[in-house]
Amino acid sequence: MKNLLNYTLEELKVWMKENGESAFRGKQILSWVYKGINKFDNMKNIPKSLISKLNENFIIDLPKVIEVYKSDIDGTEKFLLGFKDGNLIESVLMRYKHGNSICISTQIGCRMGCKFCASTLEGRIRNLTTGEILSQVLVVQNHIGERISNIVLMGSGEPLDNYENVVKFLEVVSAEYGLNIGQRHITLSTCGIIPKIYELADKEYSITLAISLHAFSDEKRKDIMPIANKYSIDQILEACRYYINKTNRRITFEYALVKEVNDSREDAKALGKLLKGMLCHVNLIPVNEIKENSYKRSSKKSIDDFSEILKSYGIEVTTRREMGSDINAACGQLRRSYMETQEMREE
Repeated sequence: MKNLLNYTLEELKVWMKENGESAFRGKQILSWVYKGINKFDNMKNIPKSLISKLNENFIIDLPKVIEVYKSDIDGTEKFLLGFKDGNLIESVLMRYKHGNSICISTQIGCRMGCKFCASTLEGRIRNLTTGEILSQVLVVQNHIGERISNIVLMGSGEPLDNYENVVKFLEVVSAEYGLNIGQRHITLSTCGIIPKIYELADKEYSITLAISLHAFSDEKRKDIMPIANKYSIDQILEACRYYINKTNRRITFEYALVKEVNDSREDAKALGKLLKGMLCHVNLIPVNEIKENSYKRSSKKSIDDFSEILKSYGIEVTTRREMGSDINAACGQLRRSYMETQEMREE
């Protein structure tokens, strides 16, 4: 059985023609799917003969909601979702005045090895399909009964390490026949897989590209992110300039501040010199402390000083507001703690 969520409209039209149906039925079916209908029998304007064919060939494969944790601090909701193969992923719903945002996963686990991230501790288990990435948005929308207007690909996994499925997702989720979420409302975060940044730039999407930088020098970055052993900061900046030229979109650089690792005034000055004059924005992220490493969060004064120094170089800076701190809302934390609890119960 094929997962209908993996299909674009054009692909479904082709299937319709190959199976003796009118191509326009494809759009009708997807219209029901994106309205939250996940059973073919409930699609009222579809002939019974076609519904029978759909039931024989397709499923609308949505993950099961295993747990939902809601923050008492800011209303952030973290969803632990389970697939039929037993794998778990996390998605985080964040409520803002400008609308509902969702942070979604693109892989089960991650092989990038960034030291501050809980997602990568057991490596990558597998890629998510286009439909599995999309299903996170559908399930959360169905659960809350509200539209999601902003998407961040910043959950578990490295999006550009699952390039083909992620690109197809971007096209489907922003399509008029799909969820019709404008590409300017989508952010893709990457640790910096250089060849794929160039490929993405050539597609000239309107999404926001966010680069996990976290250091101003290759030497310091290698201590935090293994990907730095393969691609230098100079290569990253060159790729970013290419992306800016192709898309005319501002780059976001993410910088996780770790106490006494990369949060000094000297670090801030060096980063300011590195990025000065580029069409960019820096998002400072007070690091999420996890028990598997010794990284500690920078003090408020260090964060404020870092921000002011960057601004003195003409760089726009924001400090990410911590969301869902009371519900393990950082990448990989909830999945990992849930799995550990299940293992303890089985012993």
